[in-house]
Amino acid sequence: MEHAELDYLLSGYDYQLPTELIAQSPLVPRDSSRLLVVNSPLTGNTNPPLHKVFRDLTGLLQPGDLLILNNTKVIPARLYGRKSTGAEVEVLLLEEREDNCWLCLVKPGKRFITGTQILFEARKIVGVSAFEYFSSMTATVLASDVGTGGRLLKFDLPEKVSLLQVLEHFGEIPLPPYITASKATDEQYQTVYADQQGAIAAPTAGLHFTPELLEKLTAQGIEQAYITLHVGVGTFRPVEVDDITTHKMHAEWIEVSSQIVEKIHATKANGGRIIAVGTTVVRTLEAAAQSGHLQPFVGKTDLFIYPGYQLRVIDGLITNFHLPRSSLLMLVSAFIGRQRLLKIYQQAIASQYRFYSFGDAMVILPEGKGIEN
Repeated sequence: MEHAELDYLLSGYDYQLPTELIAQSPLVPRDSSRLLVVNSPLTGNTNPPLHKVFRDLTGLLQPGDLLILNNTKVIPARLYGRKSTGAEVEVLLLEEREDNCWLCLVKPGKRFITGTQILFEARKIVGVSAFEYFSSMTATVLASDVGTGGRLLKFDLPEKVSLLQVLEHFGEIPLPPYITASKATDEQYQTVYADQQGAIAAPTAGLHFTPELLEKLTAQGIEQAYITLHVGVGTFRPVEVDDITTHKMHAEWIEVSSQIVEKIHATKANGGRIIAVGTTVVRTLEAAAQSGHLQPFVGKTDLFIYPGYQLRVIDGLITNFHLPRSSLLMLVSAFIGRQRLLKIYQQAIASQYRFYSFGDAMVILPEGKGIEN
């Protein structure tokens, strides 16, 4: 089969990863993770990757570069409850559709017909809050959702009290299913700049940054700006169709402000590079540039990026190592090429890099300071 054909087939995105390379806990400090440095194909240069440490970004980025980061914050989206029969239930919040009405994944889900009620009891009381008196709450199944296989749940709360206000008492931060033996704290699964509640998974490329590293970069003339994509089922749901061009992404909420657009245009005009921190940033910027040029945008996007898609905004990308057959792997392949990316992954595996959410990182940059050697 031609390699170009494999770009559009799910089987083209397979690779074998030893289980011991799936990172179970983050490194301390965050910026001590390893960093694989790769030339961007935009330069036509495919030199072998360099092995660095994440804090070495200070020697790889240049004054005038602009880092774009995703400031979404992971909510305590995993809830445990029980039906009136006493049967235990696990609920993962996906997104709020209306006031206190959420699309959720429910396990076990087959018997959750319309009208089913779920009782949740507070798991912990956090701090001193006006909502501490909520020792329990109920939710009612309103409908099924064909697109996700989930359920629409209406949470019974007093007027003017939102589920987000009481979630910390009832829920927990949902770690990915491949993290089975982690001692990570909730704070370690948040970026240090997270401040917009709404994600159910972290934008993991940003987990490597410390406040000190961001300060050093700023002092070197490397600015930072923030977009928002609330990571949801669209990002982490696996691609399940053989022909990836028929895959439908679940829409996720994004925001690109006019100030960010102006800063990106100014950076490019001054010869600086736009460096996306994570695939969610790439999707957000590209969604805001679907008219052919970047413009402010607030709303949902179901943009699916895979080889053949021409990226309009970014010059470089910082990203973690992603799961086989994932839409994230396909997005990075659109930037660097599928064959080359899989070859780089094999080099990372041979060098014992740590993979997935708490793993090491890779930076793809045009030639410049620190990367031409």
